[in-house]
Parts: sequence; C-alpha cells; structure tokens
Amino acid sequence: MSANSGNRAPGHSVIESDVLVVGAGLSGLVAASMAYSAGRRVAVIDQEPEASLGGQSHWSFGGLFLVDSPEQRRLGVRDSADLALGDWLASAAFDRPEDLWARRWAEAYVHFAAGEKRHWLHALGVKLFPLVQWAERGGHGPAGHGNSVPRFHVVWGTGPGLLEPFLAKIAEGVAEGRISLRFRHRAVALTTAAGRVSGVTGDILEDSGAGRGVASSRTAVGSFEATAGAVIVASGGIGGNHAMVRSLWPGGAAPGRLLSGVPASVDGEFLSAAKDSGAVLINGDRMWHYPEGVHNHSPVWPRHGIRILPGPSSLWLDATGRQLPPPLFPGFDSQGALRHIVGTGHDYSWFVCNRTIALKEFALSGSEQNPDLSNRDLRLLAARLRKDAPTPLSTFLERGVDFLQAATPRELSDRMNSLTGNSLIDPAALESLIRQRDQQLSTGLGKDLQLAAIRAARRFASDRLMRVAPPHRLEDPAHGPLVAVRLSVLTRKSLGGLQTDLQSRVLDGSGSALPGLFAAGEAAGFGGGGIHGYRALEGTFLGGCLFSGRAAGLEAAASV
Repeated sequence: MSANSGNRAPGHSVIESDVLVVGAGLSGLVAASMAYSAGRRVAVIDQEPEASLGGQSHWSFGGLFLVDSPEQRRLGVRDSADLALGDWLASAAFDRPEDLWARRWAEAYVHFAAGEKRHWLHALGVKLFPLVQWAERGGHGPAGHGNSVPRFHVVWGTGPGLLEPFLAKIAEGVAEGRISLRFRHRAVALTTAAGRVSGVTGDILEDSGAGRGVASSRTAVGSFEATAGAVIVASGGIGGNHAMVRSLWPGGAAPGRLLSGVPASVDGEFLSAAKDSGAVLINGDRMWHYPEGVHNHSPVWPRHGIRILPGPSSLWLDATGRQLPPPLFPGFDSQGALRHIVGTGHDYSWFVCNRTIALKEFALSGSEQNPDLSNRDLRLLAARLRKDAPTPLSTFLERGVDFLQAATPRELSDRMNSLTGNSLIDPAALESLIRQRDQQLSTGLGKDLQLAAIRAARRFASDRLMRVAPPHRLEDPAHGPLVAVRLSVLTRKSLGGLQTDLQSRVLDGSGSALPGLFAAGEAAGFGGGGIHGYRALEGTFLGGCLFSGRAAGLEAAASV
C-alpha cells in the first residue's frame, strides 16, 4: 500500500476527495471501504506512520458481542435480542437528557448483533473461534449490570484477522486510484464553506520510521488542506493522553499512577476541533478503564500495560490486603471493582492465587499476547491446555515485574510489601484469609459466594475447558507455588464522544445535523455520543466501530 500512500515532500499540499476520513483505525477503514464501495473517491489521513495502519484494533483480542449465534447455540446457550437489550440497558443506566441518541444506537446495535452482523462478517471472510467466552458476568441480580449469558466471540485471527477484509478493500481502492492514504497528516481544524463542513486543515509531520504503536515525532515540516463533500471523524479516543483522562475522571480523584492500554497516539486532540466547529461533545466523564493492568515486560509504547482477563478463582485484595466485597470477584464487574479500589485511596490491588489458577485462568488481552489465535495456529492453541507449556502468560510469571511467587502465604506477603515499598500486607492476615478460604472448600459446600460462583462457572463448557480451574486448595503443593499479581489501573476506552444520530451525522447544540460532518468509532462514543452509557458489556468496542463506521461510510457517500 505504501507506493500509493500519499507521502510527500515537505511544504504545503492540497487533498481533494468526495469523502475525507480522519483516522485510519478500524472505524475509519470500515467507513472508507464503505464509501469507496458506494462509488466515491476517498482520502484517509492519519498522524501516524504507515506501520500503524489499523490503529488500536490491530492490538485487540478480537472480541465481538453477538447474540443468539450458532456458536452460542452449539454450546447450549439460550440467548435472545430481548435478553441482550435488557442486559445492555441495565448496564448502561442511561440517565441524562443527552442519552436519547445513545439509547437509540444501543437498541439498533443489539438488533444488529442479533441479526445481520454475523452474516455480514462471515461474507467478508471473518471466522470465529468456536468457544464463546463469558466476560463481564455482573453478579448484581437479574436487573443489574452484566451479561446473562456468554456473548464474547473471539475472531479467529484476533484483531488483525478482523482488519483483513477492510485492509484488502482499501488496498483495492488504492490500486484503482480511488482511495488515497496520507500518513503523517495531523488534522488540526475543520473548515466550512457555504454553511457546510468542507474539509480539514493540518500539519504534515516529519517522516518517521517508528514501528507499529511506537510513539512518533510531532515535528511539523509542512501544512495541508483537504477538501471533500463529506468529512468523517474517526480519530479515536483519549486513553493515551493521561492529562486528558485525569481532567475528565469522574469526581476528579484519578489514581496517582496509570498504565496505558493504548498507544500514545490515542490523544483525543481532534475532538476539540470538532467541538470548536459547533459539534456537541458529550459524556466525557464516562470512560472504560480496567483495574487489572500489569506492566508489559517488553513495552512498545509509553507506560505500556496489558490487561489480565481473569477467571473467577483468584482472591482479589485491595492494597491493604482486604478482600473486595461480593460480587466484585475477578471477571464479574470491572468498573465496580475499579471504583472500589480507587475509593480506598490506593492506585493498585492484588490477585492472589497459585500457579495452576494463574496458568489456567489468566488470559492476556491483545493480539500479540495470543499468538495461537492471532496466527491461527492449532498446534499452539492445543499447547494452551497442557500444564506448564511455554506461553505468553508463563513468560509474564517469570519476567513480569508485577508477578510474585512464593511457597507460603507469609513469604508471599513479604514479597508483596517489598515490591510496593510498604508494609500494608499483614502476613498473619493473608495466611488466615487463604486458610479460611481453603477450609470453606474442604466442606464440599460452604458459605463462600466466590466458591459458589466458581462451581457455577464450570457448568459452562468453554469455562470448564479453558477458563476456570477445578476448585482446589490454594496451598495444595501440587498446584503451587502461591502467586500474587500487583494490578494497576489501565487506561483504555472513552465511552463518550461526538453526538450523532442514527445516520452517524454529527449534531450541534440545537440537535440538528451539521451538514457534511459525520463521526464513527470511539470518537462518536461508538455511536450517539455514548452507546454504552456508564458500562460496557465487553466485545462491544470493535463491534461499535464496525457498526458506526459502516453507517458513517454509507451515509457520507450518499450525502455527496
């Protein structure tokens, strides 16, 4: 694609197209491919080098929210659009006047996920891993947050596999001369003509050999103006901009230390340009950050963190060693756990388990941490099921700064305190908690709600096979050594964004569409300025990029 990518000598350049897309992540590529397929000439601009084409989605685990799919039915899961919409609305908890369009987007998206979505992706060549996963289980009662049934479908090929058909369509358009890709073009402002958004102006950044995700130079060597009949803002969220995250943190008390789950280029800076042109930017305080982040032992971008997607068996302790209250078990309610942890006045927490549980239940989010799924390697996938087979997780156990191992609870507590430079973990209290938990297990029944949740999880085939270890004593030597993992807050997604109607048209303060301006993906809160409300159901971010990007591309093309 580089031969026709539009890189140029320094100076001033002019770009003309029917449809201009700002941002070359998943939503931008979907929008561009749809507009091109509708017969339009398309220009895509992005501030990063060509190596980062595809944006955050390349790094993703590839989880998609689907409802009543053949994969679910084969596993005995009974799902429906009504059940899924009930789960969505209970989790979103829409309570603001400006949530009107977000709720309409949510209703439309759930029906898309229950209907056309899988067929559309299958026609594009996207395949799914057959074992559906259960993320965000909730636990707050039948009307509370969470998925009532497993809905997290992993793309066979993870994030890169999902990108493939759209990259192929973009390459086709480039070869035909109807799509131009302009890397190192940073959009700064929207332009208008005759009462309609007509393009953008911005800086041409110096060429960069930075690899995918690596922070690149912001030195400007020229300028550009781009004109088009329609502009689609697909510039992403704010997770790489910690100053912006802190300024928008609900209540203002952001943790003192944050890891980044996204590259530094996810800076949110172009959103203010859209706002300056009259667009409504809403729900900035609604964000989806994770409490289960660990330092990447081989970082690509600044403060690079990886999220642990946990099974339910680890003890989850705050910084002082107190267990988080039910139903804040691992994998049940990440945002509830995040609020609880931040409310303690500390910026970290702990998982305590043993090596068997860690190797069975800790999945690492991201395409690079799942080479078996990303590379579609069946032999490597089978190795996942073998005890002590070398995996990315076992590498973290040995090399990760946040991962500690010890033979006894007291030795483990000493290592935990040494890592954090304090004495908040009381050795006797940790030993007592582990032994009380093991005593409950030995009864075969017990009063421990977490053990009941573990037993219930193992009734589902995917969990029993891949995600949940058989209940056993944490201090059983056959499953040792004990493991503690320090968990930090990991920035990830903006849930708010530019307010859009169901045609992905950006709205102004009066609720009217701004002529010529569309938005998609995270920049639009995945639709409507916040399709998820306060909480997401997981697997809905990539899907939101697909759904809103498709709508934006088709509607923008039709408007020209």
